[in-house]
Amino acid sequence: MKNIQVFEIALGLGKPWYIESINLDADRNRLDIRVNFTRGAKFSCPSCGTENQCVHDTMEKTWRHLDFFQFETYVTARVPRVKCGTCGVHQVRAPWSSEGSGFTLLFERRIIDLAPVMPVKTLGQKLGVTDTRVWRLVKHHLNRALEKLDLSRVTRVGFDETSSRRGHDYVSIFVDLDTRRAIFATDGKDSSVLARFRAFLTEHGGRPENIRQLCCDMSPAFIKGARENFPTAELTFDKFHVIKIINEAVDETRREERKMSGLLSHTRYLWLKSPEKLTSEQSPRLEELSLKKCNRKTARAYHLKLIFQDIFSRGRPVSEGAVLLKKWYFWARHSRLDAMKDAAQTIKAHWDGILQWFTSQVNNAILEGTNSLVQAAKAKARGYRSKRTFIDMIYLVAGQLNLTE
Repeated sequence: MKNIQVFEIALGLGKPWYIESINLDADRNRLDIRVNFTRGAKFSCPSCGTENQCVHDTMEKTWRHLDFFQFETYVTARVPRVKCGTCGVHQVRAPWSSEGSGFTLLFERRIIDLAPVMPVKTLGQKLGVTDTRVWRLVKHHLNRALEKLDLSRVTRVGFDETSSRRGHDYVSIFVDLDTRRAIFATDGKDSSVLARFRAFLTEHGGRPENIRQLCCDMSPAFIKGARENFPTAELTFDKFHVIKIINEAVDETRREERKMSGLLSHTRYLWLKSPEKLTSEQSPRLEELSLKKCNRKTARAYHLKLIFQDIFSRGRPVSEGAVLLKKWYFWARHSRLDAMKDAAQTIKAHWDGILQWFTSQVNNAILEGTNSLVQAAKAKARGYRSKRTFIDMIYLVAGQLNLTE
């Protein structure tokens, strides 16, 4: 097989297209492939599909192709325009490229395959193109994939905010708890993000009344938006956020008592960890601290925390969960620990959504995993120039979108 035939197969060329010449410039580290079409060839109208249209004129264009060994490879061709009696003059699409990208299809595929797993700037440097051109291509395929997104079967959704940059600058992410994929991301963390999600859901075949379960933290804005836009959905407060409130109460008690007992200095994580996660050195240390009379308040707060965690440690009938939670609430309110009493009051104020966990058994652990992916990608890229680009990155790394169709 001749060398030219190898390149023709690699580019997927067929009649009337053929490779006219191949030029290797070792000094410039560049390989140029020139493609042409046979004289007198006719093409279909790219607008209406009418066949056997004569060539009106041509325009020379160049595309970046996959490297051949260590050489940057470019494809150049005279691309014909046909004059259709119905549609007028239109440019024929070259079979090795998509419209307007400046890359061959194989080069585009390489970008799409690598973009979810490495920063776009690094990818551009690796492939020898600017990150602006890479993002333009990625966003084109993302938008096309999002247009095809089918949300008709979504019934359980978790949502939370994630920081897009330092300071109070947030993006809200919505995850399908059944397919474990991010299905929507939007600017902000106020109640309006739920209205935007409702509109997006409807545009993509979903129905607000089909959403049976929503899971979020106890943000008043999220609660308001959920009730206004998804009034038939059961709202579950994420148990990890609920337990976080109890942990904060334990730590606040420790910090207050530390003023009287220096033994509590540098022990924060001993009290915040679950017993099974303590190391062989930490367990006896915590036990020793718990027995000290000067640490009695912190030890009591820690004990209340363990009881609370145990209530949510396994599935229980909602009736049993309600009884246990009422007992815990009574103990906490009568604990004479100000921070724990405040935490108990917060639990009481959100009682139905917390109790709903025993029925729905949903939480945002999947969303926390998604957030970890997003923040890791952000750290690797050392941030993003705009919030819109950050949102695109969320879809890229967590949306499980098919970008090649």
